[in-house]
Amino acid sequence: MTSSIDAVTRDWDGLTIPTAGTYALDVAHKRVGFVARHMMVSKVRGEFNEATATITVAEDPLQSSVVATIQAASIDTTQADRDAHLRSPEFLDSDKFPTLEFRSTGVTSRNGNEFVLAGELTIKDVTRPVELEVEFEGVGRSPFGQDIFGFSASTEIDREEFGLTWNVALETGGVLVSRKIKIEIEGEAVRQA
Repeated sequence: MTSSIDAVTRDWDGLTIPTAGTYALDVAHKRVGFVARHMMVSKVRGEFNEATATITVAEDPLQSSVVATIQAASIDTTQADRDAHLRSPEFLDSDKFPTLEFRSTGVTSRNGNEFVLAGELTIKDVTRPVELEVEFEGVGRSPFGQDIFGFSASTEIDREEFGLTWNVALETGGVLVSRKIKIEIEGEAVRQA
């Protein structure tokens, strides 16, 4: 007997994946985070609390696509003064540039449940190519009857390439804030009716 979850999943290259369709990022089960080095000796972690994404799973999974929008003002490092500085014109300038945008341009299968999602990231009206290392975490059905799948993704960007150039030189050498920023994303996507 076929279960109802079998009707919305399929086998592809040894993985059980969702059938073709449109999925939305579950805002209650997501983290859009980042890590920056501070004073060359420690790491500061933060996240954007408000982000949306639409994931279109294609018949050919390698033709799937993602469009995501992040609200710049929702940046949260758990330190109010730092967050205000990050929203200011010296960094994200969230009043003038309220969103960060990502649009995928291609998907490549790497190994098992690992993929590379190529795309274009726009911050402060500067668009640069990025590649996200993606892990497909699985597919299932919630107790509320929603078809979902999980994923994680990461990449590293040079913030100065996006015009985020503010910094302070340290007397001991190096700078206050690293140029390289690691982006870490965890999420669930829910099939749309």
